Amino acid sequence: MKKLLAKLRKKENDAASSRITNETVAEHRERILAGGRKFKYPLQYARHRLVFNAIIISIVAVIAIIAIGYWQLYSAQNTGVFMYRVARVVPVPVASVDGQPVSYGDYLMRYRGAIHFLEQQEEVSFKSEDGQRQLEYYKQQELQNAIVEAYAQKLANSMDITVSDVELEATLKAQRQSSNGEISQQTQEASILSSFGWSPEEYRQLVKSALLLQKVSYAIDDNAKKISDDIATQVSADGANLQAIADATGKSTGAQVAYGASGLVLKTNQDHGLAIEASKLERGKVSGAIKSTTGDGYYFVRLLDSNDTQVSYEYIQVPLSEMTKRIDGLEKNKKIVRYISIKTDTTQP
Repeated sequence: MKKLLAKLRKKENDAASSRITNETVAEHRERILAGGRKFKYPLQYARHRLVFNAIIISIVAVIAIIAIGYWQLYSAQNTGVFMYRVARVVPVPVASVDGQPVSYGDYLMRYRGAIHFLEQQEEVSFKSEDGQRQLEYYKQQELQNAIVEAYAQKLANSMDITVSDVELEATLKAQRQSSNGEISQQTQEASILSSFGWSPEEYRQLVKSALLLQKVSYAIDDNAKKISDDIATQVSADGANLQAIADATGKSTGAQVAYGASGLVLKTNQDHGLAIEASKLERGKVSGAIKSTTGDGYYFVRLLDSNDTQVSYEYIQVPLSEMTKRIDGLEKNKKIVRYISIKTDTTQP
């Protein structure tokens, strides 16, 4: 009986709530209008739903693309053209050094150039065991090179060191010198494209990065500069024995100061720029400190002999070591983090 009475009361309440009165007329009007809007504006409601669905699909697609790209770069280590282009556009890191990101695109540019050379010029088969070993070796080498140059860029930013377009063009021009004179820019670019697969823009970037590394390496190596200044004083004396000076300096400083002699080489010989500098000297004279074009240290050159096309010289080399020491220190202190796995037991092919 109680249940029956409760049901009757509920029906009465529902009827009362649905009954239109002066107090509820506005509420009922809004309900009716809201229900009718979807019939009056069906396209607007459909469009809202389409927009919402499109946003959800776009978010899912972006997440899927990011996940696939991450897997391709970091797990599969895809080095193909498409992923290379992606890495050149999207600033994704392959490593970090002292907080400085190392560009995945820069690493792939180097690595792909090395592989292109092996494949096209050396005809290496990467399906062979030796070919696979070389792939791993060059992955390790080019990643390390990219790490060093990224660290040099960080130091350059803090030291306000830059490479001008004039310096870049001068280096490219020096590279075009040959025994038959200067080759054209088009020939140089075609040769680089054939050998390494690099476009002119890519090669210019690589040369500019190398020049910046050289500048930074010289700027931070106070010890090499001090040794060079001491040697400059000694070689200025008439009849100075370069080999004896190199040996004595190496023993007293602990630096790997080296002595060498070239024999007759072309004046345009690509030997750190030493042949060119030697050709400017009088026979028996010693140059001042020369910063090599490859950035491997200071050189002192004495011209021994020359003819119209060749020179013979002896030299002292004071190597740069500070950059290597800093990189080793960062490695030891775990401030270099690599985001891809590479075999570390590879040896040079």
